[in-house]
Amino acid sequence: MAQIHHDPLYRRHRFPGEVIAHAVWLYYRFPLSLRMVEDLLFARGIIVSHQTIRTWAEKFGRNFANRIRRRSGRFGDKWHLDEVVVSIAGKKQWLWRAVDQDGFVLDVLV
Repeated sequence: MAQIHHDPLYRRHRFPGEVIAHAVWLYYRFPLSLRMVEDLLFARGIIVSHQTIRTWAEKFGRNFANRIRRRSGRFGDKWHLDEVVVSIAGKKQWLWRAVDQDGFVLDVLV
């Protein structure tokens, strides 16, 4: 990741390239809101607003999103099933989610 820090793409930004790249990667790689990414960074001692993350995602995100889309057709050979009880319209429902070893969601069933 040291290469990212010196990448001219990230020049003139207050935060190091590693932080920007990680925030944008989190936003596009996982189904997270901008505020969730803000909270994850805060937990690591990085104070940045969700508006700043939105700006980074708009400016730098196309590259991350394109790489994820290209990879999305290839799933891992190992997967696991997440199971949770959720309340939908006040009614108890089971939610199952199949995820491969890289965290890509294969299927969701309620």
